[in-house]
Amino acid sequence: MRVLIATDAWHPQVNGVVRSIEALRREAPALGAEILPLTPEGWRTVGLPTYPDIRLALVTAARLGPRIEASAADHVHVATEGPVGLAARRHCLRVGRPFTTSYHTQFPDYLAARLPVPRALSYAWLRRFHNAGRGTMVATASLADDLAARGFSRLMRWSRGVDHALFRPRERVGLDLPRPIFLSVGRVAVEKNVEAFLRLDLPGTKVVVGDGPARADLEARYPAARFLGTRTGESLAEIYASADVFVFPSRTDTFGNVMLEALASGTPVAAYPVPGPRDVLADGDAGVMRDDLGEACRAALAVPRERARAFSLRYTWSASARQFLANVASARAGARA
Repeated sequence: MRVLIATDAWHPQVNGVVRSIEALRREAPALGAEILPLTPEGWRTVGLPTYPDIRLALVTAARLGPRIEASAADHVHVATEGPVGLAARRHCLRVGRPFTTSYHTQFPDYLAARLPVPRALSYAWLRRFHNAGRGTMVATASLADDLAARGFSRLMRWSRGVDHALFRPRERVGLDLPRPIFLSVGRVAVEKNVEAFLRLDLPGTKVVVGDGPARADLEARYPAARFLGTRTGESLAEIYASADVFVFPSRTDTFGNVMLEALASGTPVAAYPVPGPRDVLADGDAGVMRDDLGEACRAALAVPRERARAFSLRYTWSASARQFLANVASARAGARA
């Protein structure tokens, strides 16, 4: 089976959407499938204000449609709600081609943090976008429940995984800083709530890995913290394994792949008890969730590192890929019925 995934999120972006699609591409052949990313590459693009690594393709359904049909894909999955996703959705509706979507990002919260856009208006637009498909894949039960209550239909679970070969316990040599080391990894932007982490009164050192529009301001206002910029591959894996606690301050993420990367590295997690962390951590003891994030950070220091690693083994990219392809098969069967 050939599955074309229309996505606005692609390299050089470093985020959960890109990682999830890359993992699908790696795992699909062993499951008898092929993943064909349809991305902004090859189209003229414009940069998203304050996010120079995010490029929006100037593309229409009329121009994108021939590429979809030339791919000979058995199924189309629309991963994002940007120009590529919109054009793919419009083409599929026009020619009567069934498709699925996925809900990766809480755009209503992101927009509300920047602009006076009512969340109800954002959800109405997203509901119309996703309900046109044969199913909408979501990462957690909490998100499925929330979206169902908002009128989203045909919701399907698609969990995530982690590369246990790359992210693993290692000799702790990546960070030569006063301990304990509290680490946060992700986009440095208002919606990620990084300042809530930086404001905490904690011993040792706070380390932030990632870049984004809020970095310069936060770096100036919190000089005691260490900002290391974007890291990937072995460099990122060494940092995860060298930290004492991974701090996940976001209240808006739909999952949080970085939590799994930290746990796989043997680093326990501290987070707020909100959707995302609550779904990933609630049924185990590899992390600590508290309304008081500082209290969670201090308590997480006592979590054994081997427990964090063992907990992460529940999440594999192979299982994630099987779940995705099962959703596609179900949607195709429903379209034929």
